[in-house]
Amino acid sequence: MPKDTGRKLVAQNRRARHEYEILDTYEAGLVLTGTEVKSLRAGRASLVDGFAQITDGEAWVHNLHIPEYTQGTWTNHAPRRKRKLLLHHAEIDKLVGKTQESGLTLIPLSIYFVDGRAKLELALGRGRKAYDKRQVMAERDASREMARAIGRHLKGR
Repeated sequence: MPKDTGRKLVAQNRRARHEYEILDTYEAGLVLTGTEVKSLRAGRASLVDGFAQITDGEAWVHNLHIPEYTQGTWTNHAPRRKRKLLLHHAEIDKLVGKTQESGLTLIPLSIYFVDGRAKLELALGRGRKAYDKRQVMAERDASREMARAIGRHLKGR
């Protein structure tokens, strides 16, 4: 059987980029059971309520919803169990310092497969206030409008 190559996106948390200001991203491996991997390969996962936490020097992701595998038997997994993240010890130490001292949060952004292995893109972010969200949306709309105007000018309209 040929080995999977490249990157295959399973799920992503689009709301996270709106709700949080992303400061840094990390790629972490996931410790999964067989039925969880099969369910992910079918493209079924939700990151909406997910968050990560560092406990006793280990990184864990909570509320990551991977639904039960449909052809699974009594060996099926619990959909919202906490799952261990595989990060280097230096990365974990760095994250502990940043989350404790400055009030930052660890947010899962996406789940994907890289060369057949499940990975989680983890972001270090700060929560945005309502006025920050409106300001970001206004800036994005203004930049889109400028790009449209430049495009119209170049086309000669």
